[in-house]
Amino acid sequence: MSVHVLGIRHHGPGSARAVADALDRLDPEVVLIEGPPELDSVAPLAAAAGMRPPVAGLVYAVDRPATAAFYPMAVFSPEWVALRWALEHGRQVRFLDLPANVALVLEDAEDPDAEPPIDPIATLAEAAGYDDPERWWEDAVELRYHGLEVFDALLDAMRALREGHVPDLRTQRREAAMRKVLRAVIRGGAGTIAVVCGAWHAPVLVPAEFPSQAADNRLLKGLRTTKVAATWVPWTSSRLARASGYGAGISSPGWYHHLFTTAHDEAVGRWMVRVAHLLRREQHDVSPAAVIEAVRLADALAVLRNRPHPGLPEVLEACQAVLCGGSDIPMRLVARKLLVGDILGRVPAETPMVPLAKDLEATRKRLRLKQSAAELQLDLDLRTPMHLERSKLLHRLLLLGVRWGEPAETARTRGTFRESWVLEWRPELAVALIEASGYGTTIESAATAVVAQRAAEADIAELSVLVEDTLTADLPEALAGVLAALDERAARQHDTTRLMAAVEPMARVRRYGNVRRADTELVQRVLSGVVTRIAVGLPAACAGLDEDAGREVRQLVDGVQRGIGLLDQQELREVWYGALRTVADRLGVPGLIAGRAVRLLLDAGLLDVADAAGRLSRQLSVAADATQAAGWLEGFLSGEAALLVHEPELLEIVDRWATGVGEEVFDHLLPLLRRTFAEFSAPERREIGLRVRRIDRGEGAAGARAADEDLDHERAALVVPRILELLG
Repeated sequence: MSVHVLGIRHHGPGSARAVADALDRLDPEVVLIEGPPELDSVAPLAAAAGMRPPVAGLVYAVDRPATAAFYPMAVFSPEWVALRWALEHGRQVRFLDLPANVALVLEDAEDPDAEPPIDPIATLAEAAGYDDPERWWEDAVELRYHGLEVFDALLDAMRALREGHVPDLRTQRREAAMRKVLRAVIRGGAGTIAVVCGAWHAPVLVPAEFPSQAADNRLLKGLRTTKVAATWVPWTSSRLARASGYGAGISSPGWYHHLFTTAHDEAVGRWMVRVAHLLRREQHDVSPAAVIEAVRLADALAVLRNRPHPGLPEVLEACQAVLCGGSDIPMRLVARKLLVGDILGRVPAETPMVPLAKDLEATRKRLRLKQSAAELQLDLDLRTPMHLERSKLLHRLLLLGVRWGEPAETARTRGTFRESWVLEWRPELAVALIEASGYGTTIESAATAVVAQRAAEADIAELSVLVEDTLTADLPEALAGVLAALDERAARQHDTTRLMAAVEPMARVRRYGNVRRADTELVQRVLSGVVTRIAVGLPAACAGLDEDAGREVRQLVDGVQRGIGLLDQQELREVWYGALRTVADRLGVPGLIAGRAVRLLLDAGLLDVADAAGRLSRQLSVAADATQAAGWLEGFLSGEAALLVHEPELLEIVDRWATGVGEEVFDHLLPLLRRTFAEFSAPERREIGLRVRRIDRGEGAAGARAADEDLDHERAALVVPRILELLG
């Protein structure tokens, strides 16, 4: 019996090559790989025809799927190389680590004897005279092509680093569990055993240096467990990157993949060719001669820096200097497309899946939707049956919390025959599917159950949004229950602001329900009652508000206005505008809301410019409170700048007020004014400035109107009704 411990660095192509060479030379009967033993049950799937890295072993708590752990593997991961070698050679393969049924619920306890963790790579790099641990590891391992001997050297180095060091309690338990598995394999009579593990753990897995079995048992005794399940899920190259937050991540998975899959004497040249192809596709001028010069420069830099082969820094510097003309802008494309990449792995059909995931996979294939790690833009025409089915699927997934697709330009596309989505498949969506599987076995049944649960707990504002979501997801069974709940909650709701929040979603449902072929008559009845109750309660709801509450109500007012604008219903308009007139005339209403009410009445043609100018003049008079006046002005001017551009009487009033307030008051009001005018476009602000200059020259309103003299107002008036009709 012999045990060979192969200490590796996770996701290292040099380690992976060395593991492959060592296994060929050792020809072990059993291969043990660092990882939870629960992965033993799915390990054979790594050899299936449909398996393509990067993939990850996923172990999750059955009763709480969100409690889960991923174990990613790429084609250049030593663990993947060891797993595939064992399966291809018909050898026994097992995982050794703390079982996931313990690790997922293990609470780390304070360990007074533990020392601060050591970064072994950084320590060894410093001892070798390197200031960059990554560069040392590349020079020592990744850029060299050696086999079994490197593991003896790493074992000696880690043994020296661990001497006298007391690891934390969790690490001690993990290593005790590893030894437990190894002891069991040794007792089974295996001849040659290869153990592939993180280099830091290597010294404690040498049988001659084992502590007593009783000591290990004490570390593992009495630990709480939970029921778990294991499977494989697709992984992405971007999630292998350290920038994604992955603890064992690497800086450039694309480069490491290239190193592992390319002969060492061709690695730099082939990389430069890949960069040239990428840049030329993006219309950058890159010649074959430039590629040759870039390779030469990378080689020269490696010699100058005493490196065995050009590493990533040399390759990137040569790329930027020669292929990109010294610019770092094309290098961003290289970093995104080649250094990291957007590869999405694949798992075979026989991989264990919850029924919900199987239903999604079948539906995805039926609707010809592609899973991709890169963002994909999806534009849908809801008049096309296939596109409508895709829309339903994506909306149902949103209800389940599986955000494969995110609506793009929601405000502009939701109520029309077109929708835009951005699709991006992320590994954690597999966990979200497992979580959602508790609601049903199909996407439709699970989404229906989720809607029913949310409807039971929602108030009227939340229900109105839920009605819209249920309608777009085409869940007829759920829609009936939500509409009934909406009707019942609307009758019991006494908070005017919550009623206001419900108007716009219900108005969208009412106007665009025909796109989804839904009956929205009940929504119309509820909406009419809600608007009536808002009209009664709005004046009281606007009284006695502080600044924050005033802003919230102003946003709700705008929401109701948008909702009313969607519907060509004169009765509702009259009720709503009657409430706005009451608010505009009432004392004690915050200026922000009162000013907004006046502006909406003016835009609706229910106030003329002279009336609005009189109100503005009174609000901006010397006797008025400056802060209240600034709020009124902000509410009045919010939106388009055309009001000030084409109504110079109003502009003159604003200019006279702004130049007449005291210096200290003006300093206080300046942020409010800047916030108001910042909403206008640069050309609009410039035009307002020019008109103010004319006023300051003494030309007054007549001078400010001079810019409009070349307009044919009679002809323009002919198209205004049609434009208003198109705008709703």
